[in-house]
Amino acid sequence: MSLSIGIVGLPNVGKSTLFNALVKNSQAQAANYPFCTIDPNVGVVEVPDKRLKVLSDISHSAQIVPAIVEFVDIAGLVAGASKGEGLGNKFLANIRETDAICEVVRVFEDEKIVHVANKIDPISDIKVIETELAIKDLETVEKRLQSLEKDKRAGNKEAIKQSEILNKIKVLLDEGRMARETNLDEDDAAAIKELGLLTLKPVFYVFNVSEKQLANPVIASETKQSIEKIAAASGLAMTNIIILCTKIEAELNELSDEEKQEYLNELGIEHSGMEVLAQKAYDVLNLQTYLTSGEKETRAWTIKKGATAPQAAGVIHGDFERGFIAADIVKYDDFVANNGWAGAKEKGLVKTQGKDYIVQDGDIVIFKFNV
Repeated sequence: MSLSIGIVGLPNVGKSTLFNALVKNSQAQAANYPFCTIDPNVGVVEVPDKRLKVLSDISHSAQIVPAIVEFVDIAGLVAGASKGEGLGNKFLANIRETDAICEVVRVFEDEKIVHVANKIDPISDIKVIETELAIKDLETVEKRLQSLEKDKRAGNKEAIKQSEILNKIKVLLDEGRMARETNLDEDDAAAIKELGLLTLKPVFYVFNVSEKQLANPVIASETKQSIEKIAAASGLAMTNIIILCTKIEAELNELSDEEKQEYLNELGIEHSGMEVLAQKAYDVLNLQTYLTSGEKETRAWTIKKGATAPQAAGVIHGDFERGFIAADIVKYDDFVANNGWAGAKEKGLVKTQGKDYIVQDGDIVIFKFNV
């Protein structure tokens, strides 16, 4: 399944630097002036998964195919974007096409890099973007409610249902809150999906700090405490926040895997920001991966958490889901401990599962189907 994350934020907060760090050899422009990015840069990023190499070695696979995430570097937003300020409508249209939002918030101080508001104020920056997205959604909701009136009066059930959902959302937007706070179920979300409401999208935050704020233990501790206060004041959960330095991530991207690990060790960091970022994208979209492994390839497949075996099969090909018979499942640890399919089968660790089986992250699967 395709997965697209829009990188958003005010101008000069580090969006394009983050994008360049995400996408190897990317040439996204990163310069010290607003609206440096006009058309969105798009890059496909591999999701780090150390399990793939282990499985490939066991299966003697000809190739490894990781899961991927598409990141979109979108032009900087400013106050008034919902009314056309800056790149306004173009910016908002680009966000509408993505599955989730990664908002970059500037925490670092640097006199050489101008801030669009001439001051570092993360709480204000977050509020600006929330406000602009909410205003645009309110405009979209009000237009749709108006267009539904005729069908609603005629007793059209779909129009009545959509109106009920949108009126709930309108109440929140009028209060300056996000549409996602309605916690819609799958049916209600599907009923208004075509509107592409911006504040319904899952969102997580990258707090972009300086090298000292990340690597110096004393300063890093103070910075984290400051970010916790910012999060509390902005109503954000720390679990939805990633603290990283885009400058360091860009430098890491130029190193070999061995050099990268040495650099991380020197900084006292276990995982690079890019690894954390890719995983966070999966978390906010409620995604996980299952695996296939054989001589042809070892591959990671992206599915929603809670997906059944037939639904997981459908990610490979629609015929697999339509003609699903069963799935042979082995857990990753069992596969590795017994050196592959043959060893796991000998120990009775390969289980044949039917249509009701809920696929788990890290399951290694062979599907049986008949078209």
